[in-house]
Amino acid sequence: MTDQLAKILILSSQPDFENKLSCIRQTIINASGFEPGSQQHQQLINIVTEVAKNGDKALADFTEKFDSVKLTPSQFKIDKAQLKQAHDEIDADLLKALRKSIENVRKYQTEIFMSGKNNLPVIKYTPLSRIGICIPGASAPLPSTVIMSAVPAQVAGVKEIVIVSPPRCKNSIHPVIQALCFELGIDEVYRIGGAQAVAALAYGTETIKKVNKIVGPGNQWVQMAKKQVFGKVDIDSIAGPSEVLIIADDSANPAWVAADMLSQAEHAPGSALVLTDSEKLAHAVLDELSKQVKELDRSQQTLQCLEKFSSVAVCKNIDDVITFANDFAAEHLEIQCGNKSDAIAQRIINAGAIFIGQYSPVAVGDYWAGPSHTLPTGSSAKFFSPLSSNDFVKSSSIIRYDKEKLTQSADDIIRIAMIEGLDAHAKSIAIRTKKN
Repeated sequence: MTDQLAKILILSSQPDFENKLSCIRQTIINASGFEPGSQQHQQLINIVTEVAKNGDKALADFTEKFDSVKLTPSQFKIDKAQLKQAHDEIDADLLKALRKSIENVRKYQTEIFMSGKNNLPVIKYTPLSRIGICIPGASAPLPSTVIMSAVPAQVAGVKEIVIVSPPRCKNSIHPVIQALCFELGIDEVYRIGGAQAVAALAYGTETIKKVNKIVGPGNQWVQMAKKQVFGKVDIDSIAGPSEVLIIADDSANPAWVAADMLSQAEHAPGSALVLTDSEKLAHAVLDELSKQVKELDRSQQTLQCLEKFSSVAVCKNIDDVITFANDFAAEHLEIQCGNKSDAIAQRIINAGAIFIGQYSPVAVGDYWAGPSHTLPTGSSAKFFSPLSSNDFVKSSSIIRYDKEKLTQSADDIIRIAMIEGLDAHAKSIAIRTKKN
């Protein structure tokens, strides 16, 4: 294993150091979507177009084709009795943990919610009326994704929340997801997934009413479908494979750094990058990776992700580390540099979420701390932000002038309207203020 992983070590003394870092980044970005004009891209367009045109029939056909589950439109939705049954049967300790996670997320999202704190008379905030959440249908359930997407929407005041997830567990959605939806009071839950579910949410079908915004993670098909329908509806971002960038110096615990790398690489695909100024730490991390990867349930897939999408890079100094980190704009960025961690964090300008100190692994953010784990990936943290309660409201500007205020501004408004050749605009002012 050590020999296999030795090649992911790159040193600043190598002439192609920066190029290797860039190639790693581009590889994970390329895994996020389809090339325009490719066969997959054309197939995606066909799926979205068919659902938009043929509604429930296309949705049923694609569910049978891609998920090998034959459903009639009346079977798309999971009825409330089934959700309740799943809730009645869920493990009590798990439910207790999920409730605490919900509490933490609700508290944090309420504290950062801006529209509830702004009493200015010049803007009006309104919650979106209806949103859709895509929940991946992996072999294991992902209840955290429901919490991290639905709770911020509830804090914002969204009344209608729709969950879609492919029927991968006994021709339905995993019972833990069903139980959590019941716990959160969400009763519009559909056993459909993939690009076809995104299209159904965006355009509506005979059975599924269209939404205003689609959020949530998913594979390339889900994310590229979200991109395809953007403008018809809003979306959160176009999420690629999960990723972590760890800034570490010689004070870091190499076993913990390796464990955090593996926690992202196990997503398969997932990317893990360490940037350090300590070659000694780099070698120690590689040794730990070799030991720990053998102990994982998904050992082989995780190892492949380490080889393809990951690296341990030794930079000349911590300033270079910070420069490269800001250029990468990682989804998760950990800083394990002892008492220097806070100062380094102040210099980070591009990251989805910043985890400061050795006791703040990504898993704390994924499940517990309060911020949503729906984060920008693939360098999009340079312009996208984490999903939050503030993403589920829209604003309307408020303009209120009286006669005196309009009269004071009339000449200037008319001048601007006339230079643009819009005399009707000018006359709409003049008629009120007797300006000819």
